[in-house]
This record gives sequence, structure tokens and C-alpha cells, in this order.
Amino acid sequence: MIPMQQKRAVRETRKGPADRIKVEISAGGIVFKRTPKGVRIAFIMDPFNKWAFAKGHVEKGESIVDAAVRETREEMGLKKLRVVVPLGTIDFWFRDRYRAETKGVLVHKYVHYFLMQTPTGAYGKPQKTEKIRRIIWTPLPKAMSTSSYEDVRPILQKAVDLFAQERRRGAHLPPAPSDARPPAK
Repeated sequence: MIPMQQKRAVRETRKGPADRIKVEISAGGIVFKRTPKGVRIAFIMDPFNKWAFAKGHVEKGESIVDAAVRETREEMGLKKLRVVVPLGTIDFWFRDRYRAETKGVLVHKYVHYFLMQTPTGAYGKPQKTEKIRRIIWTPLPKAMSTSSYEDVRPILQKAVDLFAQERRRGAHLPPAPSDARPPAK
């Protein structure tokens, strides 16, 4: 269940005596599929040549979960995604060096991640306009060592732990999606 305060994103820029601070809200997905050889986790090679997960900005009036599905579909070229469970939120600070309108601004970014499932035969297609270079499907036991970003590893660990619980219970999460509709709200 997603807390009420997370249902709609709020962006703001605050001016302080020393600096301007911009708050950004993003959302994305850790995508998995079941194969005859086991669970595979999808990674994208981002513009910085690092293995990451699809994510992007929440648009005005868009829910965080809808943004996560939209961004994951766009960046990975996956049509059928089913949100399984929210995995949590990370936050970090950086100084914007790329966008002309906010260059030099201190940014506090929050990224909400969701575990998403896609059908077994899905491979995806990297979104070249966002400089996504590749998509790989990594065996679950190698997922933690594949992740390039340390701050995302606790979120990935939650996903890995869900699959460990699933094995102990002997029951799978619900099956892959049969259509491309986003989750019910």
C-alpha cells in the first residue's frame, strides 16, 4: 500500500541565503521475469556506463506508481508490466551540471522504486533518446553484484529477499501480466 503523501508528487524550488535547492521526485522499476533457468532481473546501462534500473521524473498530476510504470516502459521498451509491490524510496543530493535552466542548483532527489514483472519472453529495447545503451537480464543470485549504484542496493536487496521468502513458502508471486494496463489504483 502506498502512503497517501506519496500518491501525488510535489516539486518545489526553495531559495535560501546560501543557495537554491530544488526537490525532484522520480519513480522507477526493478523488473523481473521468470524463465526455465530461474528469475532474471533487468538492468539498463545508463548514460554514465553504469548498470542501473529504469527511472524518471513524475509529471505534474501523475501518481508515483503511474510514473514508475511509464518511465520503465519508455526506457526499457517493455509493453507488459505488472507492479508487484513498492520496494521503497532512496534520496540523494547533487549539483545539477547539465540542464541550462537549473545548472548549478543543489538538487534533493527522491526516487520511488517498485518491483515489476514482465512476461518470460520479454527482452525490451533500450531507449536511445535517453542514452540507454543496453538491457541485460541477470540471474537473481548475481543481481547484487551487478548493480553499479550503492544507494540502490538496499532497495534491490528487498526484492531479492522477497524471492527468498517466496522460495521458503513454496508459492510464487502472482503470474505475469496478460495485458499492458497499469495497476488498479
